[in-house]
Amino acid sequence: RTMAGGSNLPLFRKTGPMFARCAARRLARPFCSAARSRSRPEPWQAASLNAAGTRAMFSEEHDIFRDAVSKFFADKVLPHHAKWEDAGRVSREVWTEAGKQGLLGVTVPEEYGGPGCDILYAAVLWDEQAYSGCFGPGFSIHSEICLPYIMHYGSEELKAKYLPKAVTGDGIVAIAMTEPGAGSDLQGIKTTAVRDGDHYVINGSKTFISNGQLCDSVIVVARTNPGAAKAAHGTSLIMVDAGTEGFSKGRALKKIGLKAQDTSELFFDNVRVPVGNVLGEENKGFYYLMNELPQERLALAGLAIAHAEICYEWTRTYIKERKAFGGTLSDLQTVKHKMADLKTVISAGRAFFDNCLQLHRSGKLDTQTASMAKLHCTNIECQVADDCLQLHGGWGYMWEFPIARAFVDARVQKIYGGANEIMKELIARSI
Repeated sequence: RTMAGGSNLPLFRKTGPMFARCAARRLARPFCSAARSRSRPEPWQAASLNAAGTRAMFSEEHDIFRDAVSKFFADKVLPHHAKWEDAGRVSREVWTEAGKQGLLGVTVPEEYGGPGCDILYAAVLWDEQAYSGCFGPGFSIHSEICLPYIMHYGSEELKAKYLPKAVTGDGIVAIAMTEPGAGSDLQGIKTTAVRDGDHYVINGSKTFISNGQLCDSVIVVARTNPGAAKAAHGTSLIMVDAGTEGFSKGRALKKIGLKAQDTSELFFDNVRVPVGNVLGEENKGFYYLMNELPQERLALAGLAIAHAEICYEWTRTYIKERKAFGGTLSDLQTVKHKMADLKTVISAGRAFFDNCLQLHRSGKLDTQTASMAKLHCTNIECQVADDCLQLHGGWGYMWEFPIARAFVDARVQKIYGGANEIMKELIARSI
């Protein structure tokens, strides 16, 4: 198929003839006719790595959803993304529009206002956001990282309070784990929540919090038993609403990439919240985090491998058009061999990721496998972005080209969600 608006390319600033030509160039999005047959091709067998109608685990219903998601990013996100990069955050309107179109909380059960879809629908969203090159809206953080904590551990009262608004986009949720002195080592957190009658009093600070500026509520990871022998035995997850006295949002942090995705400092100064705001049992928060982190890492891996695929396709188009040495770059053997290497690496990563997705769908994705997916796919993403930028030459270093954005957007993937060095430690435990 050809996408509505025709584009897999992020918005270009039209500042010259070269940029105007790039803005006008649109990648055709082929649709595999075999998708309607019993045997769907794999991406590497299709006309492009981002072709619709591929991958055996998906159905025509997923393809219809994919069309809607792709159109949403083309129509509602891409035209505004450059100004959101300048502002350091997306608009509230894009969240409510996503809610209207059923793109938030797709796995939330129907009784709480969601569509009750399986994880494959979420994976479609990961793919299409990466293919758009527009990472400003923190939809996956909200939907597949934060909401499962409420769905799986929240009381009926908390589910009824937060989930319906999360699905409509009227209640954006963030999770506050990282602190100035504690990143991948979650047992090093210092934020405390001290019991005072029917309330907790929270004190501490968090940093690098995605959706931090826009959030209406935040899941705070805090120590509720500072005297515990291990932090893992005394950590809880507590819902805190924006506007609660003592809870303040600090500066929006300026990053080298993901410029339109708001990232914030959060401060808690004697913040009083009801005991009923605890998710699950007191002092069990660390175990809940360990239970849910595999899905978080799977989501990051999914975004990563799809991002690598679109970087490849952007570059494939560029080298076929770029004139050099009496022909095009694609005529040069060294370029063709590099693209062959990249396609092979990406395709192997896609096959592994899809296997992990199937494991998760059947409840069999373990910590080690999720860590391998995150490690492998984000390494591929960064390698592909770097190599594809190189193939663009000087133009690849220009912000107006999507590969330049991809290069800086990809880099943090090896850091958040647990640094890749931590992923190796988790994998090594089984060796």
